[in-house]
This record gives sequence, structure tokens and C-alpha cells, in this order.
Amino acid sequence: MRSHHTSSHGSGITSNIPNDEQVSPVMSQPQKERLTLKEVVAMGVGAMVGGGIFSVLGLAMAEAGHAAPLAFALGGLIALLTGISYAHLGLDFPSDGGSFTYLEHSFAHRNIAGIGGWLLLVGYVGTMALYAYTFGVYGSALLGAQGGAGTAMHHLLESLVMLAFLGVNLYGVKASGTSELLIVTIKVLILGLFALIGLYFVDSDHLRPLFDKGGSGVLMGAALIFVAYEGFELIPNAVNEMQEPTRNLKRGILWSVGITTGIYVLVSLVAVGNLTAEEVRRYGEYALAEAARPFLGHAGFVLIAIAALFSTASAINATLFGTARLGLVMATEKALPKVFGFRRQQNDIPWASLLVITAATLAFVNLADLTIISAFASATFLLVFAAINLSAWRLRRRLQGGSIVALIGLLLSLASLATLMAYLWGSSRESLYWIGVIYLVVVAAELLFSERRLLWRRA
Repeated sequence: MRSHHTSSHGSGITSNIPNDEQVSPVMSQPQKERLTLKEVVAMGVGAMVGGGIFSVLGLAMAEAGHAAPLAFALGGLIALLTGISYAHLGLDFPSDGGSFTYLEHSFAHRNIAGIGGWLLLVGYVGTMALYAYTFGVYGSALLGAQGGAGTAMHHLLESLVMLAFLGVNLYGVKASGTSELLIVTIKVLILGLFALIGLYFVDSDHLRPLFDKGGSGVLMGAALIFVAYEGFELIPNAVNEMQEPTRNLKRGILWSVGITTGIYVLVSLVAVGNLTAEEVRRYGEYALAEAARPFLGHAGFVLIAIAALFSTASAINATLFGTARLGLVMATEKALPKVFGFRRQQNDIPWASLLVITAATLAFVNLADLTIISAFASATFLLVFAAINLSAWRLRRRLQGGSIVALIGLLLSLASLATLMAYLWGSSRESLYWIGVIYLVVVAAELLFSERRLLWRRA
């Protein structure tokens, strides 16, 4: 994300310029050095296959049992429907502000967009905490540390990886589009080979009966692991850098979600077919690496573990880069304190935003466990995606399309969120309390910040 976002913040009303006239400035820019469809798809797949699948697979299998692939398929359907809403909004409001901008234009009350923006920030903190947690788990397993999650080695590694990429982002090193495409290709190849080879070794007895945990387990599994699909919503933020955005934005989202869903379904099918329920409980966070042992031996475990380290590290870097700039955009729009807008003169790096976001992530990842982190991140993005689908529904006459899709996406997002809350109430109330407290703090922070501005204006 770059910081040239402009918007009519606070008005809640967009101009009456026709849709084709709004998009035409994007189309009139030179086509060279713009993102191709292949690069857009790589961006989406890279953002989604960033580490979540490596850690939440065990949670999905624990809740959905043999039907874990169906849980991932359901999550993919929700992401696909929401992606269509993002495509319509992204073309009508081409901006680096993404979800924050869409909420600004959809709701007259400025606090709604503000709360949505704050939720996005803490949601990305949750996903980075998940990536750092996963990095620590797989790193500890590779180093042979006893005890797994929660050990001193685990805490050390998850903290070091965050601090390392804080340093990288403060220094200003950024991966080029070509290197990002290469990184994504390697990740997809490793998981693809794991899935294709593993299919030949699937034990059919591990797949029967299909609904061994009941039908509700599929819904709970899908809701709990939905964070694995977070990332596609970043594609519309690059609409101004795309070749033929009116053609490639929607296609890029659909292809990236479709490819990611296919990978997740195949990978989870192989994992279910190679691990027993007892093994899933025993290995937990690194169940995916253990699923490679039956047909690839220790080398398979090491390969998947290295892929997890590689994926989570690159995802932390990209998410930290984008989240810091979201904070910068929101500070520019006066939706966050001024400190988030502090930049280094030489290279415009939002150093204060980077420091605050990294500190929050370090605190979260070292205090919470995997269930809390995953549940919080999944709940937050289900809530944000429900708001985006509602935005597309409210603006259906302006967007001229996708109204039914937006409505279905809204209902599925809310149903998944309700299922997740019910699951946490019955099995992990501590996680529910964490989520509730964080949401209360976010809402209070936005309202107090808005009231502070109001008091200043009165003064």
C-alpha cells in the first residue's frame, strides 16, 4: 500500500461522477510497469497462503474431523462471495485505503468507518501474531526443542522474527514484484507436490464416516480457520497499479481465491487421510508437517517445516509493510492519532506506525495461545467482511451488480461469526473474553478519539 490515498472523509457521500468516468483515469495511465493478471493472482495467493494453513489445519481437523476439507471449501466460498463485493467496490472507489475507504463511502456516520479501520489494524495484528506463532512452532520443531508451543525457544523465535522484519521495514528493503512471484511459486509448488504425492498414500479408513464430528463441526471448523483466507482483500488496494483493472481486478480475486481453496482442500484431504485423530491431538500446531512423514519420511517433515518458515516469514514482512501504511493512510484521514503518520524524511517510511504495530503483535503473540489468536483473527475478518458485503449491498444501485452475491456473502459471514462465538462460548470462553475485551477497547478508542476531535473543534 502507498500513501497517496485521497478520500472525502466524513462526508459519507461520494460524487455523482459516473462509474466509467471514475475508472477512466486509471485506464488512461501508461500500461507499462503495471501489474499483470498473473502478478495480481500471485499477490492474492501469496497473501492468503502465508502461514495460516500450516498452523490452523490441526484446529480444523480437531473440529471438523474427516470433513475438514469441506470446512476449508466453505471458508473458500465465503471468501469468493466477499471477493466479488470487493471487486465491485474496488472499481467504483479506486483507492489505496481499501476496506477503510469503502466503509467511508457506504456509511454516513464517520465513526463506522473509523471503527472498521481500527478493526482492520487489530485484525492484521492478529494475523501477524498467527504467522509469528507458527514460525516459532515450526522453528522449535526443526531445532528439536522439547515441549513445542509455549516453550522458551518458541517465545524466542516468534519474537525474533517480528523484530527482524521490523528492522527490515525500518531500513526500507522491499521485495520486487518478480521476487514475490518467485516466493509464491515456491510455496505453491511445495504444497502442491505434498498434496499430489500424498493422495496416493491416503488411507480411506481415515475418511469414513465423513461427518464423524457431525455437521456442525464443519461450520465450526470453517469459522475457526477462516483467517487462512485473509489476504485477498488487499488486491483492490493495488487497483491503480493494475493493467486493465476493469477486467483484471475481479478475475484476479476469483482466480486467487479459487487456487487457494483448491490447495487448502487437497492439503487437508491428504492430512486427514494420513493422520489419526490421536495424532492430530498430539501434534496440534505442526500437524501438517507430521502428515508428510507417512509417505515422505523425515525429509517430508523437514520440507513442510521449511516451507512453513519461508511462508510465515514472507507473510509477516508483507503484512507489516501493508499494515503500517494502512495506519499512515488512516492518520492522514484523521481517523488515527497523528503518531501513526510520522514518517522518516529520507524515504517516507512510517516508522512510528511500524513500531506501534510490532509492539502490539509481540504482546499478543507472547500472551495468547493458538486458539485465541486464530479465533480472534478469524472473528475480526468475518466481521470486516460482513461489513464490506453490507457496504456493497447498500451501494447496489451505484455498483450496478453483485447485489445478490453481496447479500449471500453477508449472511454467510454473519452465520460463520455466530457459529464461532457459540463454539467459543462452549469450549473456550477465555478466547471469547479476549475477543470481547479487544473489541471494547477498539470501539472505545475510536469513540474517544473522535470525541477528542469534537472537543477541540468546540474549543
